[in-house]
Amino acid sequence: MRPYQFVSLFLFLFFLPSFPILGSTSEMTNFVYKGCANQKFQDSTGVYTQTLNTLFNNLVSQSSSTNFHKTTAGGGQSDISGLFQCRGDLSNKDCNTCIQKIPDMSQKLCGQSIAARIQLNGCYLRYEIAGFQTVGPTELLYKVCASTRASGDGFLDRLETALGQIAKGVSSSGNKGFYTGGYQSVYVLGQCEGDLGSGDCVNCVENAAMEAKSQCGSAISAQIYLQQCYIRYTYYPSGVPTKSFSPSGGIRKITQKTVAIVLGGLVGVGLVLACLLFTKSAFKKKSYAKYGG
Repeated sequence: MRPYQFVSLFLFLFFLPSFPILGSTSEMTNFVYKGCANQKFQDSTGVYTQTLNTLFNNLVSQSSSTNFHKTTAGGGQSDISGLFQCRGDLSNKDCNTCIQKIPDMSQKLCGQSIAARIQLNGCYLRYEIAGFQTVGPTELLYKVCASTRASGDGFLDRLETALGQIAKGVSSSGNKGFYTGGYQSVYVLGQCEGDLGSGDCVNCVENAAMEAKSQCGSAISAQIYLQQCYIRYTYYPSGVPTKSFSPSGGIRKITQKTVAIVLGGLVGVGLVLACLLFTKSAFKKKSYAKYGG
């Protein structure tokens, strides 16, 4: 290989990491839906606004160290309870980034509502004033069904099996109410609130699976959000990709850590090649001078 070919190869490999990496933080913070109570705070003294801000600050702070937290702010009749839940595969940093987006969004989307829920792609936060009557844990809050339908025989059977994997996954030791996986051509995800016991979590995702089948039928993808859990599935006609899945539910083709390792290795190779080329060139010049060629 000629020297310029070495240089060209090195430059190509060096800039390889500039190819896009899927599953960015921006995808995790994409808005999904809002739920706002019709009733508003009667807040002439500003006590509820202050209490809500205190609650938000606490939840945002806690999101830097855990993926789930539940607490109450205020005192007496002005109590406001709230919680956040991040996807089980988000790092503490990504969880904090996700939750940080919600307080301002809540104020803009729900204003002075006495109860609200803001769902983003990678996390959600909800709160309610003391005494507010919340819906049941398996109440359907929101659904998204793809307009495209799966064609061919066997899809519903594969979907049935894949959805069944969620209940098994969320109850497995160490999963803490979160599961991602795939069966044949169907990728699935399930997430329960962090304080749900194993049995309640399984019951919740099973209800979500039933909603998915009844509400979305043979849609190639769906998202089902209940009060205390949610599930998602996506159908890949050519088979579920074997690459790891990003926090946003897409496919991460290469991780940042892998890029760093590869880049470091390529830089090392490049330096070695440069040294070899320099040595070879110097040797040629020395030989040329010695023999007067």
